[in-house]
Amino acid sequence: MPGNSLPNFAAKAHPSSGSGKWGKSRLTPFCLWLVIVRCAAAEEWPCFRGPTRQGISSEKNLPLHWSAEQNVLWKGRIPGSGWSSPIVWGERIFLTTATQEGTSCHVVCIDKRTGEITWDREVFRQVPKQKEAKNSYATPTPVTDGRNVYAVFSDGSVAALTAQGSVVWTNRDFPYYSQHGLGTSPVLFEDLLIMSRDGSSEVEDKKLGWQKPWDKSFLIALDRNTGAVRWKSFRGTSRIGHTTPIIAEDAGKPLLISNAGDVIQGFDPRTGEKIWWLYSEGEGVVPSPVAGAGLVFTTSGFGKPTTRVVHLGGRGDVTASHIAWEQSRGVSMIPSFIYWDGSLYSVTTNGIAYCMNAQTGEIVWQQRIGGNYSASPVFADGRIYFLSEEAVTTVIEAEPQYKLVATNPLDGMVQASMAVSGRQLFIRTDSHLYCIQAPEP
Repeated sequence: MPGNSLPNFAAKAHPSSGSGKWGKSRLTPFCLWLVIVRCAAAEEWPCFRGPTRQGISSEKNLPLHWSAEQNVLWKGRIPGSGWSSPIVWGERIFLTTATQEGTSCHVVCIDKRTGEITWDREVFRQVPKQKEAKNSYATPTPVTDGRNVYAVFSDGSVAALTAQGSVVWTNRDFPYYSQHGLGTSPVLFEDLLIMSRDGSSEVEDKKLGWQKPWDKSFLIALDRNTGAVRWKSFRGTSRIGHTTPIIAEDAGKPLLISNAGDVIQGFDPRTGEKIWWLYSEGEGVVPSPVAGAGLVFTTSGFGKPTTRVVHLGGRGDVTASHIAWEQSRGVSMIPSFIYWDGSLYSVTTNGIAYCMNAQTGEIVWQQRIGGNYSASPVFADGRIYFLSEEAVTTVIEAEPQYKLVATNPLDGMVQASMAVSGRQLFIRTDSHLYCIQAPEP
């Protein structure tokens, strides 16, 4: 059998990529059947941070070692610019990008087997506005249910497209402005597309909503089939934030957990009812929450950076009753956490990785791994993958003792989080999308 698990035509389409050791033998009927079964069994990666929305993959036998010349199945150029993370469904990869200096908003579909662009659709045009240098005009990661793909751009506009690239609907009724730009990604729940909108004032006092609390932030749910508004829920007093909500289970019911500047909140995802909330001082919050063992793990953003952990099960204002622990050391300002097996893993923007006891906040170990970090880490097969802005992935064992597995460099700059599907890793740089795959033993 050839030295990979994909049909040989995928390797032939890009003879200059990878190590050139994929082989030329024909697939036997049994091998072809094996390819089909393994592709069908691949875990989808349908949204920001994958199927759990927390960076956890169930894939096994992922690559541990690669470089720009080794174990690269393909490398495809991405037009325009954007920091949305790739998502994967079946044999399709979706991401967003903006061209013409952020004016033209595109959804792009890429063939997972070859890296070639299947279709590239402009969905609308926007007027580029204020953003931080680390942000882009196409930062929100799209989400898919396998039938449609849903994309959001920096001015707050939303588009739904079929998997074949036809526009189903658009919604431009909720224009967005923030001193930082838009960073939060949409979430699918049942027949709803849910987003948080934690912006700031575009006129007069630009510090309002950013450095000064205001009451204009809200969450919104659109009907995924039509784009019509199903509910809109205001946060109350809060400040700017960029976190993507997650769906957890609380007492057997779904709970939408969302945090922003000064607040951590739980909502009924079906109705938008705000069930509980607490004060968490800070603004410009970027790391998205994670949940496990009856706890919600968050950071507070700029001002008084704190890792703040909350017990589930509350109602109303739970500031005084439901904070489990706080930790001011090693606070992650951009990458989100990994919660796994009683431990909480994180990396700071300047490259110090931490392992904390998830129940107490005690620091188990800390280790400088080098580089600068914006992408959120991924857990798979007992290991954690930290992807730096310098396009270097540091792989460690997810254990109470720090153990380095590999350090893997690529070319380019990275701020998007990696995707995992079908024993492959997908890494977006400032100009290309890489597919990393280890050869079969």
